[in-house]
Amino acid sequence: MTATSNHPAITSYAKAPARTIDAGGVSFAYRELGPRGGVPVVFFVHLAATLDNWDPRIIDAIAKEHHVITFDNRGVGASTGTVPDSVEEMADDAYAFIKALGFDKIDVFAFSLGGMIAQALLLKRPELVRKLILAGTGPKGGKDMDKIAGITYYDILRATLTRADPKEFLFFNRNATGKRAGKAFVKRLEERTAERDAPITVKAFQTQLKAIKKWGLGASADLSTITQPTLIANGDNDRMVPSVLSEDLHRRITGSELIIYPDSGHGGIFQFHDRFAPAAVEFLAR
Repeated sequence: MTATSNHPAITSYAKAPARTIDAGGVSFAYRELGPRGGVPVVFFVHLAATLDNWDPRIIDAIAKEHHVITFDNRGVGASTGTVPDSVEEMADDAYAFIKALGFDKIDVFAFSLGGMIAQALLLKRPELVRKLILAGTGPKGGKDMDKIAGITYYDILRATLTRADPKEFLFFNRNATGKRAGKAFVKRLEERTAERDAPITVKAFQTQLKAIKKWGLGASADLSTITQPTLIANGDNDRMVPSVLSEDLHRRITGSELIIYPDSGHGGIFQFHDRFAPAAVEFLAR
């Protein structure tokens, strides 16, 4: 059903209704917002993340013009089932979810682990994707991809000792600018107060880390087959998924565009949301 002038589309992520759909024996939790019709933008979320982890400044900007869909991977948040131990299986789940919604063409917005899942999906189902946005991510078998788990555990420990949100350590530099940006980001994630998602379980989180490690140690995939317009973005000091891997993706995906934000880390797109959101909107509108 398309939104009419009597019922304008919801364009605030804080107010997007919580929904579920069954696909392949899994009940997937998702939210959707923005005007219906056209190619939807499906958001692929990061390690340990649920529906509540998307920056509303980016989602809302894109939802002004586009039908936006966010979802919980299998076994995460309010989605049922158990987390797969491979990125490729996560891609199969994403495909089942998208087909259950009835779409045969989507745009993809993918961050971190989501970017790995998106790459795996594209290699399996190239016909599904029209445009691709990859942020803070890297290719299969990329240099030091297998070290993500160690860095993650280290930063979670540092955050616990200072009673901070681990994302402040994992996503942002620990200088004055980064600390400010991290606190502001975490605060924005709390803007939604109704129908919040269930947090990820420790077991699900550990399984995701195993899948990332397997992806990091895996044989390098041939990304030259990706012909879709692709926008790649990151901060210049990503400790989780090293920034050089964004450059590696850019070299491997013909015709891709690369944006590297200064003095920022894994969450560069969130620190620079005021610059990145318009760039993403412009890229999708072309």
